[in-house]
Amino acid sequence: MDPQTGRKRLPRKVREQQMLDAAVQVFSRRGFHAASMDEVAEHARVSKPLLYLYLGSKEEIFSACIAREADRLVNAIGAATPADGGDPAEQLWDGLTAFLTHVAENRAGWVVLYRQARSRSDSLAAQVARARAEIVDTVTGLVRQAMEPSGRGIAGGDYAALRRESAAVAHALVGAADALAEWALAVPGEQPRATARRLMDLVWIGLERRAKGEGFHPPGEPEGGESVADRLRANP
Repeated sequence: MDPQTGRKRLPRKVREQQMLDAAVQVFSRRGFHAASMDEVAEHARVSKPLLYLYLGSKEEIFSACIAREADRLVNAIGAATPADGGDPAEQLWDGLTAFLTHVAENRAGWVVLYRQARSRSDSLAAQVARARAEIVDTVTGLVRQAMEPSGRGIAGGDYAALRRESAAVAHALVGAADALAEWALAVPGEQPRATARRLMDLVWIGLERRAKGEGFHPPGEPEGGESVADRLRANP
């Protein structure tokens, strides 16, 4: 029991999470420079000295916010795409839906993570980059399964070419998901599942055609010439 307030003291871990919740809200509205420790403390309903004692300086608090929000995003996607999850199309759908749902339900955390962290410092940008790399690795594995489940098709059995193509598609997919998440937040009534379906309509149909060896032929390039597999092998 706190002798000054008469209220039961919360465990430190719980109190720290409440402080981080408050900090994320303040940083998302104000930005790092305009946010004040006074406002964070007031929002968390704690004293400023206690805020400093538990979480440190404003820079340290911001870094802790980034780390927590990145972990939460990665964990949300990971939970939706277990390694033994089966059909890659369903896994991609589940992962995209989990990502977009998480962003919609944690708008302030996304604003801090996506819009603010990258412009703060190299160390904070590195935190975001590590989280993104984990997501890209997960998506790359799913794309690889989708593109060539039997070792034939798009890369003609050339797994080095398949890895390159899978990584390229995964980076494009994650980038598109980031951009769509930003777009969806600005569109009243847009639902995460609807946004995920927009992206799946584009990506999955393309993956199915690529898995069959089909590819785009620029104007002036004859169709039926160099195959997709040949093109991949020629561009390591």
